[in-house]
Amino acid sequence: MKGLAAGIGVVFLCPILIAGTGMMLASSADAVQSSGSFSSCLSDIDSDKVAEQVTKILDGASGKDVDVEGLDLPAEQVPNAQTIVAAGLSLDVPKKGQIIALATAMQESRLRNLAYGDRDSLGLFQQRPSQGWGSAEQIRDPTYASEQFYKHLLKVSGWQQMTVTQAAQAVQKSGLPDAYAQWEKLATALQGAIAKSFPGGGDADGKDTDQDKQSATTGCAPGQDGSRFGRIPEGSVPKGYSIPKDADPKARKAITWAMQQLGTLYQWGGSCTNSHGPDPMGRCDCSSLMQQAYAHAGITLTRTTYTQVNEGKAISLAHLKPGDLIFSRGTAARPEHVGMYMGEGLVIEAPRTTKPVRITPIKDWTILAARRVL
Repeated sequence: MKGLAAGIGVVFLCPILIAGTGMMLASSADAVQSSGSFSSCLSDIDSDKVAEQVTKILDGASGKDVDVEGLDLPAEQVPNAQTIVAAGLSLDVPKKGQIIALATAMQESRLRNLAYGDRDSLGLFQQRPSQGWGSAEQIRDPTYASEQFYKHLLKVSGWQQMTVTQAAQAVQKSGLPDAYAQWEKLATALQGAIAKSFPGGGDADGKDTDQDKQSATTGCAPGQDGSRFGRIPEGSVPKGYSIPKDADPKARKAITWAMQQLGTLYQWGGSCTNSHGPDPMGRCDCSSLMQQAYAHAGITLTRTTYTQVNEGKAISLAHLKPGDLIFSRGTAARPEHVGMYMGEGLVIEAPRTTKPVRITPIKDWTILAARRVL
């Protein structure tokens, strides 16, 4: 199996290096994923459908002709996932460990072998040469990176009794410790489909533990993903929505003020101090909308998305409350977009140039992080 893992790493690494040179030079916002590429509410993911589509790619189908729920670039992501599973099998890592590795790589790189990251972070798991993970060249080898992740995981006492996000955090020591949970069900579907492609792989660790049977923490209770409101016209409040009665009073003030900016056009770098006025620079961008909304509730926030992701405290997506900030696009360490959760599965945001401040369902968000600033 050791040779199997190494061979797969070589086979799939070379096309990425050759064909992906231009891709690797792109900005993180473009190269990792775009907002809305899939919902962070993964409780309703069709595991059988994912397995079916993944199997097609493993059998040689073009990624351009296959749509895998949760993956925006399956032609690149599935081979990387296969390398991670192969490395786990070669090291006799149980099924749960492989799921943890896949969920970690989904959060850190979206299963992309990145040539950049926060500070000197690189590769599938965003490992850092300066932190002893290996040389830059080694970390960019998916097989080496996967093996290093597993070796660190296996040294964590009691990892098999931990949740996926707890075990991943024990290895990664991320500033966003709850972010891994959202990928558990997709990682489980990928592991199941890929392991079956290896001799005996589908039988390994065949009896699920109680932890294996636990559902992923998605933060999206039935009926709470915003879908019940149907299509929401831009700049309007969906019919039937009201701020939840149990919302924190300061969150209520922030949401109310943000809703008063609905319909005003986005302006990059705008202060959001006079969004209805004639000066475009008085309009809102995503982070100034958050800053000014909370300023009117007596809470001071910093100005940019890059700094707001460090405000307050990190929270699990399973425990979102009205007023919480959610982040998407880019990477977990350096997100490119922020919105405010309103309750009822809705988010208010200033999306991008030419678009107005609007309310969107949370199912349309790929959430990288969530923060509570109250």
